[in-house]
Amino acid sequence: MDLEWLRKVCLALPNTTEQIQWGSDLLFKVHGKMFAAAPTETARVCLSFKCSEESFAELTERPNIIPAPYLARASWVALETRDAIAKEELANLLRASYEMVVAKLPKRVRDRGSSGRGAKAPAGKSRKAKKRKP
Repeated sequence: MDLEWLRKVCLALPNTTEQIQWGSDLLFKVHGKMFAAAPTETARVCLSFKCSEESFAELTERPNIIPAPYLARASWVALETRDAIAKEELANLLRASYEMVVAKLPKRVRDRGSSGRGAKAPAGKSRKAKKRKP
């Protein structure tokens, strides 16, 4: 796993954006909510992401996977090495992280983001022409 692979996997998910934050951390967000983070410089961990409580317990028992600093209470794990999880499994875990974050978004945001629906015409702007009396 390297940053280019990570960018390819995360940015393939709908409405995902990336942003550098906290100095040099590359964050992946959906509608402004973070689902994965990776440092762009040498650090203690190479990737952090959200997971279910069950996955959190299972993953943190594996070598080179720890509770994510500052985020563990929200069921985030951190990889200490780039090869702690095979790429295929990691891609699935990143998608699950994304889906958990999307599921917590307000319904109106989820609907707008997934189908393009939900956008409304500005108030007071009617598309129907008014009929005039002769």
